[in-house]
Amino acid sequence: MSRAHSNEELLLPPEGDTLRPEMKRALPTASWPVAAAGVVSLLAVALALAAGAGAGTSKASTVSVVGSGTISWPRVGVFATPKTNARRIAVMKQFRADFRPQYVLALDVVKTKHRTPAWYRISVPGRPNGRTGWVRAAALDIHPVHKRLIIYRSARRFEFWSGTRLVRAGQVAVGKPGAETPLGLFYVTWKFDPSIDPNWAILGAYAFETSAYSKLTDWPGGGIVGVHGTPWPQLLGQAVSHGCIRLDNRDIEYLRDRVPLGTPVKIVP
Repeated sequence: MSRAHSNEELLLPPEGDTLRPEMKRALPTASWPVAAAGVVSLLAVALALAAGAGAGTSKASTVSVVGSGTISWPRVGVFATPKTNARRIAVMKQFRADFRPQYVLALDVVKTKHRTPAWYRISVPGRPNGRTGWVRAAALDIHPVHKRLIIYRSARRFEFWSGTRLVRAGQVAVGKPGAETPLGLFYVTWKFDPSIDPNWAILGAYAFETSAYSKLTDWPGGGIVGVHGTPWPQLLGQAVSHGCIRLDNRDIEYLRDRVPLGTPVKIVP
């Protein structure tokens, strides 16, 4: 940044912004089996290509967001509407309590008459789930996102998509009655290797922290809904967790370096 900002500049919107919210010849009979086999092979290739092109996409597996990124200002106000003097609903900091960058997921954008972003509507982490608010665009560093995790709570399965391509899918365990995994659109806020602490063995081979909260979870510090591995793969496909989403360790290891921070996590019924 070229200059320091006072607290008022960081939290409150400045005054005066203008916003605009082909075989014609028959084959010999002896050739039919060969031709049929060729057709089958071609069909198989076509189906595979179709799947890779997103033929299996559905409404549930799609996510519409502007992008994700980090906060550029030390502190930024989150407002109820993209207007000056709007009610402030939260304050977010550039860094988390553990001094790591704070990530945000931008759901919508309002641009100026010159078509540059003026405000972003973001997902606000924490309780209650589902809160959103507006933040000055200048306070954020937002980039497009093409990957997403979809969790089917009832089917107890996950899908990892990159654009229109389904990359990987598998079973999960979800929250048990009374500690249900919450539904909604969330995102990955941090990632870590649980082996750094013996007390976190329940999180398996790797763990993603999300912006979602449950009534009770086994997450370090409590409350946060994580997407993580498990030492009990026999429980996958069941509703047994305290709200977190458990994957086979092979799946979470596969996703480890393929799921960036800020990746949307959509949990559907």
